[in-house]
Amino acid sequence: MHLDTPSLPATLEGWLDYIGRQHTAEIVMGLDRVREVWVRMGCPNAPRNIVVAGTNGKGSTCAMLESILHVAGYRTGFYSSPHLLRYNERVRIAQMEADDDMLVASFAAVERARTTGETVPLTYFEFATLSALWCFVRAGVDIAILEVGMGGRLDAVNLVDADVSVITSIDLDHQAFLGDTREKIGIEKAHVYRAGRPAIFADPDMPQSVRDYAASIGALLHQIGDAYQLTKMEGQWQWEGTIVGVTTRRVALPYPALRGGYQLRNAAAALAALAALNASGANMPVSQHQVKRGLLDVDWPGRMQVLPGRPTVILDVAHNPHAARALHDALGTMGYYENTYAVFAMLRDKDIQQVIHILKDRIDFWFIAGLGGERGASVEHLANILDASGLAGKYARFASINGAYDAARERAGQNDRILGFGSFYTVAALLKIAK
Repeated sequence: MHLDTPSLPATLEGWLDYIGRQHTAEIVMGLDRVREVWVRMGCPNAPRNIVVAGTNGKGSTCAMLESILHVAGYRTGFYSSPHLLRYNERVRIAQMEADDDMLVASFAAVERARTTGETVPLTYFEFATLSALWCFVRAGVDIAILEVGMGGRLDAVNLVDADVSVITSIDLDHQAFLGDTREKIGIEKAHVYRAGRPAIFADPDMPQSVRDYAASIGALLHQIGDAYQLTKMEGQWQWEGTIVGVTTRRVALPYPALRGGYQLRNAAAALAALAALNASGANMPVSQHQVKRGLLDVDWPGRMQVLPGRPTVILDVAHNPHAARALHDALGTMGYYENTYAVFAMLRDKDIQQVIHILKDRIDFWFIAGLGGERGASVEHLANILDASGLAGKYARFASINGAYDAARERAGQNDRILGFGSFYTVAALLKIAK
């Protein structure tokens, strides 16, 4: 099959529609199919790889790694999901989104491999992952930073044997696929670790399943609070640790450009990964100045993102209890606002009740809307949960996120704030309005 075959799409939009129809299910756990196609493609792989898994914080950690390594002069590849406004956001090369032509060529390469011999069905995410790996090889990156989509053990990103693997946090999410306890979820995520290679764990509370798995394969496990520490000071912080036997200290560090106190832990995980990379012989040094510049330059939309102007508008993709707790704490550090108005929509398969319970004392009034698709929670479903949470009379229903946002803007005064959250889809819709 060739790129100019009439049956193949010629545009990125056409390809995205095409790959979305090549498997009957959105999520299919397992690596056999995607590995078969990867092997047919010649196992495209960057010279160095950092793989980042975790319930929350993995995207922010990846973004900080990308920013620091870019400032240090390395040609980076960064694969993340999902996107907010454009598919191209998922594949970044040297901090620039991959262009349509490269993505079209990458999908064609995956399709050729997929249909050579017996055709192998791939999900959207599997197609996307193979495409990104192909792009990074074609672009000649020095290092790829790969964000796991869900879990770890059976995620397509886990095809790659990472030089350094990071788990940012473990909490309850995607229970139908990963298990209903932190121990079960932990073992799924721990499979991104590799024998004899550095394994960073950035959550102070490590499930025993993670520790046991790392020991069973001989991974070089390093946990925050043990192998490395962060220390907060007035207007700055410092990092120190002994990673793979090498002691490093970073002092007088600026707080990351990403808002929220929890981002310090993600920044510390990024510095641990960089220390591990070099202690393992990667020869990719990063100076103190480059670390500082990278932390100040990092940009990762939809994570405590504050839009310009008044009233203050905050966008956050928080969609599970762990993220809701972090958002609750971050909102409490922002200073005084007369009222906080939520523009809120979520997916039905998330723990909506618990997210509302965690955040209800921070929110004065809710402007709610439904999300479309099989997984979207209807506005009636959200209203029922708000009623059951003791919030009857404290919300208004709208047919769309746009309508909810317009009403919140009309009600909010200059000393109020609007919080848009609950899903990537929610934030994406609000970013489109803001653009």
